[in-house]
Amino acid sequence: MSTLRLAILISGRGSNMATIARECQQGRIAATVSVVVSDRPGVAGITTAQDMGIETHVVSRKSAVNRDAFEHSLAEAMDTHTPDLVVLAGFMRVLSAPFVERYAGRMINIHPSLLPKYTGLHTHQRVLEAGDAEHGASVHYVTPELDGGPVILQSRVPVKTGDTESSVAARVMATEHVIYPRVVGWIADGRLKWNEGRPTLDGKPLVHAVVEDFP
Repeated sequence: MSTLRLAILISGRGSNMATIARECQQGRIAATVSVVVSDRPGVAGITTAQDMGIETHVVSRKSAVNRDAFEHSLAEAMDTHTPDLVVLAGFMRVLSAPFVERYAGRMINIHPSLLPKYTGLHTHQRVLEAGDAEHGASVHYVTPELDGGPVILQSRVPVKTGDTESSVAARVMATEHVIYPRVVGWIADGRLKWNEGRPTLDGKPLVHAVVEDFP
């Protein structure tokens, strides 16, 4: 089996990107990060990727005349490397339906909530305001519906007495660094596949997300 080629899109510090890239470089995932692309110049994640010897590109949304031009440049930056999988890792742009459909079944994202709850932004604040007993993160396939694609794997953590946005965010982030590389590994090993618009895991339809509990 050939090594899976990854294109990772970031907008900031790129902690999930760095975790996945490190797992690849250490041989724990049968994949190679071919390119890291940021929509913002000067972010820490670009420096981290360069320090790891990974090719990087910046495709600035602010520099593009419109969304179409931005997405055209973004696709160009990735497609040069013929990625098998596009990994959104803290990429803070909502992508158009045509762009998403271009990579249908080949694009995944991680979202800091137990989807379908709390799509969009400010998930930690919303969980605390709602008084939820649990929180977590979800790795899902990207579809045109925002945070609405099939969920693959979720981490679940308790919301503890006295939690703040920062404390619960840190607890969730720690689990992201476990579950996101795991899903990339499943795809690299051929365990997780996109089949006629739905995911299959180990040859069976993935009807419900796999859920892992964390302290």
